[in-house]
Amino acid sequence: MLVLILSVVVLLVIGGSVCVFWTARGDAPRWARGVAKATLLGSELARSASRSPRSQQSGEDD
Repeated sequence: MLVLILSVVVLLVIGGSVCVFWTARGDAPRWARGVAKATLLGSELARSASRSPRSQQSGEDD
């Protein structure tokens, strides 16, 4: 079951990346531009979550 979920996630990431590339070329349909925006938004959210100050909390246990 876990392999199936991870496979779906990988396919969604690959599909989103293809839509971003297609949109960057300039000849993508409207639905592909929407998928590209969602993919870029998701990557920005993941990037900002990885920059959160969680490392400061781990030093409080000392």
